[in-house]
Amino acid sequence: MPEGNGLMASLRRLLGTLTEIAATRLELLANEWAEERLRLLQILFYAYCAAISLTIACVLIVIFIIILFWDEHRLTALGLLTVLFALAGILSLLGLKSILSSSSKLFSASLAELQQDHKQLHANDE
Repeated sequence: MPEGNGLMASLRRLLGTLTEIAATRLELLANEWAEERLRLLQILFYAYCAAISLTIACVLIVIFIIILFWDEHRLTALGLLTVLFALAGILSLLGLKSILSSSSKLFSASLAELQQDHKQLHANDE
C-alpha cells in the first residue's frame, strides 16, 4: 500500500507541476497578446494622424502649385502632380504588401519557452 500512496502522491505532484507550467505559459501568451494589441493600436493611431496630416498638406501644395503656374502651365503642373501622387501611392502599396508578407514575431517568446519545455521533458525521459 505505501507504494500506491507514493505513486499517487507523485502523480499529483506531476499534475500540479504541469498545471503550473501551463498556467505560466498561458500568462506569457496573454501578456504577449496584450502587448501586440497595444502596439497595433499605437501604429494605427499614428498612421491615421500621419495620413490625415499628409493628405491636407498634399492638397494645399497642389493648390499652391496650380495657382503659382495658373497663367502659363496650369495643366502641366496638374498633370505632373497627378503622376507624382500616383507613384507615391503605388510605392506605398508595394511597401504595405512587403510588410504584410513578412513573418510576424507574435508569440515567439511563448513558442521558445514551449520548445524548451519539450526539450527538457524529452531529456528527462532519456
